[in-house]
Amino acid sequence: MPLTPREQAHVLTAGCDHVETVAELEDRIAKKNHLTVKFGIDPTGSFLHLGHAVVLHKMQQFVELGHRVILLIGDFTAKIGDPTGRNDTRPPLTDEMIAANMRDYTAQAGTVLDLERIEVMHNSTWLAPLSLADLIGLMGRTTVAQMLSRNDFSNRHATGVPISLHEFLYPIAQAYDSVAMEADVELGGSDQLFNFLLAREYQHAAGQPRQICLTTPILEGTDGVVRMGKSKGNFIGLTEPASEQFGKLMSLPDAMLPRYAELVAFRDAAAIATLAAGLADGSLHPMTAKKDLAAEIVARYHGPAEATAARERFEATVQRGELPAEMPEIVAAESWRSIGDALVASGFAVSKREAERLVAGNGVKLDGSVVVDPRHPWSISAPTVLSVGTRRFVRVVPHSTSN
Repeated sequence: MPLTPREQAHVLTAGCDHVETVAELEDRIAKKNHLTVKFGIDPTGSFLHLGHAVVLHKMQQFVELGHRVILLIGDFTAKIGDPTGRNDTRPPLTDEMIAANMRDYTAQAGTVLDLERIEVMHNSTWLAPLSLADLIGLMGRTTVAQMLSRNDFSNRHATGVPISLHEFLYPIAQAYDSVAMEADVELGGSDQLFNFLLAREYQHAAGQPRQICLTTPILEGTDGVVRMGKSKGNFIGLTEPASEQFGKLMSLPDAMLPRYAELVAFRDAAAIATLAAGLADGSLHPMTAKKDLAAEIVARYHGPAEATAARERFEATVQRGELPAEMPEIVAAESWRSIGDALVASGFAVSKREAERLVAGNGVKLDGSVVVDPRHPWSISAPTVLSVGTRRFVRVVPHSTSN
């Protein structure tokens, strides 16, 4: 039996930290039945991570309920640079960088979304043709005082950090996206609320019903402190191997388990409360809870079999100190002179300098023995396991052995 508008609204707003407004959503569903739902993402990087998945899963709920869901690629707004959450100016991207970043976005989103039921649009379609007169007309609907009411802009203004005029265009362009798409609902992280509310006013000025704004919480990264992001080194990619996802999840602080159970595993309130209570009173061991949660999350992206294998690999390599049964194999080059050469060739370091930092951090091992000298000579004569940390292993075969 189909859900009533009220029941749909309850499902779709669960887990959101702001809804503008529940009553409008209920009413819009009752009137239109099939809503146009927008989620925009700028191709400022080449990967999606679990932080993005929080919103993507909310999108999929709209898909399952039969609504028209659009993944909007911000190929034009990426050239402006999103100032949200920044204390400096984000460098605009070139066409070449944007094209490179866009290639894998939809495929990665497909780990969460049913892409056959999702539309993909690019905001350059309507933003690129705008004339200067059009742009001036849009800017005339927004005051400088409104822009400075945003936390990121107000903080920078108060501390004397420069704000370039083009940065004011970002929320204006994003708001115009909603007008061009005639969006009924916009989804995004809680840091985007200012832009979403601005879009409501632009739609009203254009004679359209105001969109309903649904924002989801910002997910902290594996450090449990700052938002997940590749630049912070605290991310878990949606398409990373199962063992890598599992290992990164196992590095979470214990205190973050209930939050990841809610935002990443999507457990219900009762299950989250049980988890939190068990951790608090000691009836649930944090290691067991973390492994269960990691397996549950990995299974969403790789299936139960790979999640089980990732758990077994973690228990063998990290908890029991065993070598993995399977690992990549490379042949040592005759030109290798030091451990740094091996680390770079294995892909464990991008440069000799980074290789030295890994060694200095006691994270590099040869056949289980820690390498302490960054200039450790490479002189192995038999197949040797080179490892970095507890998750990266490669078997290195001597050049003479491979012939």
